[in-house]
Amino acid sequence: MKNRTIDLPADIILIGAGIMSATLGTLLKQLDPLLTIEIFERLDVAAAESSDAWNNAGTGHSAFCELNYTPEQPGGRIDTSKAIKIASSFEESKQFWAFLSEKNILIPPGFFIKSIPHMSFVWGDHVAYLRKRYEALIVNHLFAAMQYSEDVNQLLEWMPLVMEGRDNMQPLAATRMDLGTDVNFGSLTRSLFKHLETLPGVKTHFNHDVEDIVRGGDGMWEIKVKGLATRDARTVKGKFVFIGAGGGSLPLLLKSGIPESKGYGGFPVSGQWLKCINPAIIERHHAKVYGKAAVGSPPMSVPHLDTRMIKGKRELLFGPYAGFSTKFLKQGSLMDLPKSLRLSNIVPLMAAGLHNIPLTKYLIQQVTQSPQERLAALREYLPLAQMEDWQLATAGQRVQVIKKDEEQGGILEFGTEVVSAQDGSIAAILGASPGASTAVSIMLGLAKRCFPAQYSSELWQRKLKEMIPSFGQSLHEDQVLCEKVRKWTSSVLGLNR
Repeated sequence: MKNRTIDLPADIILIGAGIMSATLGTLLKQLDPLLTIEIFERLDVAAAESSDAWNNAGTGHSAFCELNYTPEQPGGRIDTSKAIKIASSFEESKQFWAFLSEKNILIPPGFFIKSIPHMSFVWGDHVAYLRKRYEALIVNHLFAAMQYSEDVNQLLEWMPLVMEGRDNMQPLAATRMDLGTDVNFGSLTRSLFKHLETLPGVKTHFNHDVEDIVRGGDGMWEIKVKGLATRDARTVKGKFVFIGAGGGSLPLLLKSGIPESKGYGGFPVSGQWLKCINPAIIERHHAKVYGKAAVGSPPMSVPHLDTRMIKGKRELLFGPYAGFSTKFLKQGSLMDLPKSLRLSNIVPLMAAGLHNIPLTKYLIQQVTQSPQERLAALREYLPLAQMEDWQLATAGQRVQVIKKDEEQGGILEFGTEVVSAQDGSIAAILGASPGASTAVSIMLGLAKRCFPAQYSSELWQRKLKEMIPSFGQSLHEDQVLCEKVRKWTSSVLGLNR
């Protein structure tokens, strides 16, 4: 095995070629074209793990239909704060994509984003909850276009396959947002990297595994990488490092040794889809229909009957069915979880496990499901479903964040979290949903934290405002601004208004 060191340090090192690295690299290069960037990806293509359309990053989370973003509080109040934040963040993502599209940086929008109704569907005791959710959301202009119905005929028009063969004597209800979208984050990510690779000072290295991250005596970060094809090993120096490696981010963050990483652990959750293989059924469903998650289940397991456009072809998925694997990546190692254990995170991991026994029971039940049980779950959303029309497919891995907690010892987080060193020289993104859909907002927050002087400069502020017209303003408070940017992004991206 050969060894060599790149003497000239890169300004930016991005680990992982997913939507987060693609967004950050594109954003920083727009802000400062002179930056040098080195990108390392262990697979042979970008967006093959968490950002791939088949691996669950394909909804375009905007909180229109995802019921886990609007929990019901004691006393019956619906907490809309997370939904409003996510909806605002997705509007920022659309603005950035529209800006890039107008600059001809991206592939034509129709190849990565399409309009598709977002619907929530419930029955029985959950109807009262959905009605309260609807009433709580529509007072905000972000959700003012939402429709609600308990009328069987209306529901049949909205989602015929979901209603056919159903017992309509029980209470039923649904909401619908025609502003919803389907985003193929795999196509989007690869388009962003294709552009980055044309820019001076940017080098992308596929089939390269990052084995270690250490702080050098000169203050630079030293990234030890190995070429998986050539077996060559080398050390790359960088002034700033971003770890955006999906489930692989946690082990690399822990290797960095920064104090801020202490106490963080990860709980991997795998998944499977039922993929429709009957074209006649696929053509009759045109919506993302989300339901209520089972008690104790992780948010990524919220059941949904999901129309998607993948490689120019309309697809229909149901699930995901949750499972457990000690891998942190779909193409990872069964030793990922054991290797992530540290003295600093053992206690939080054990405490989180004790406080999430229902989740453990749920995962055991999911892992041991028979094909007949999977079909029964599908028939709750598609009463006339037949097993021969569906095929089991493996979804991606998610690593839920576990961190220290003063009161409970350790808590399981179901969102997306950025962990960075105090000096801003290294940062990692952990967690899962809503992740990809809010990548632009997340990366703006990271830039503010890790590049404070440049971020506050007049130059960067002006450029940020150019790329994201609502930058520095509140979309959920300013209705006129919200309507203005939605009109612009819908026009550029070819979406419903």
